[in-house]
Amino acid sequence: MDVSVLAEAVELSEQRVPYVLATVVWRRGPSSGRQGSKAVVLADGTVRGWLGGACAEPSVVRHARECLETGQPALLFLGQPDELDGRSQEGVRSIAMACESEGALEVYLEPHRPEPQVIVVGRSPAVDALAEMAVSLGWGATVIDDGGNPDEHTRPELVRTKLDLSGLGIDGATAVVVATQGHYDDLALEAALASDAGYVGLIASDRRAGTVLDHMRSRGAAPAELDRVHAPAGLDLGAVANAEIAVAVMADLVARRARGELVATGSDPVPLRAEAIDPVCGMTVLVDDAKYHTVHEGADYWFCAPGCQRAFTADPQSFLA
Repeated sequence: MDVSVLAEAVELSEQRVPYVLATVVWRRGPSSGRQGSKAVVLADGTVRGWLGGACAEPSVVRHARECLETGQPALLFLGQPDELDGRSQEGVRSIAMACESEGALEVYLEPHRPEPQVIVVGRSPAVDALAEMAVSLGWGATVIDDGGNPDEHTRPELVRTKLDLSGLGIDGATAVVVATQGHYDDLALEAALASDAGYVGLIASDRRAGTVLDHMRSRGAAPAELDRVHAPAGLDLGAVANAEIAVAVMADLVARRARGELVATGSDPVPLRAEAIDPVCGMTVLVDDAKYHTVHEGADYWFCAPGCQRAFTADPQSFLA
């Protein structure tokens, strides 16, 4: 068991950083990968851990990125071209390793994207009900009741008593819902808009929502920022009880999640690692790691192994055609 890799995966989860956990579930020698080997693949293609050699890793990285984007796991079979048909089955991605090794691997890719979380600012039955619903759905939940008493809430362990959104891992999978009932709507919205929240909502009537946004506009809030505010928050269920407002808000958030919204995109953008295709075997090569490179008629070509480079150098046109 690769304990250090698993420990890093736990840390990334706690920090709400998207990653893919890749595990070798089967191998055939000669292969440098061993059964049970694990690695973490980040959104930028960085690999932490060990899966296999130069031929396997770039392909695993490419498919791991795809899994992270879709949120769906995948099983990869990496082997010789003449055995791919025999491994073809639903749910398995077959990848040719046309290098000099005769080994093969099966690698399971398990994407981990931060679960959505709801941060509710305010104090009311709707606030507690919304937090309860989020928790029951497996979402994260935090209540911010500035100046309130945590023991007054249904789940006091979820309550923070200061309007401070730092340390909550706010990202694209986070919904901040302001339900301060007119006490400090503008301040709560300003804090939410200063974050990377994927959704900012205000529980209020149409009239009060308009008044709050006009007030923020008069104080210099940018129109593009105010456009992020969903007010009134939630589905329009008409005149409903206080706690039922939470149903309207949660239903809207679940629908947005189902449409592909409220998804964490990772931390600050990081340039993706440059890739090239080996013109001989067709494998993906990470340019910054490639050891074999040649220039032909002013164009650069990278190779996964010396055999591919020798074959290309001997007759470039046969591969370029």
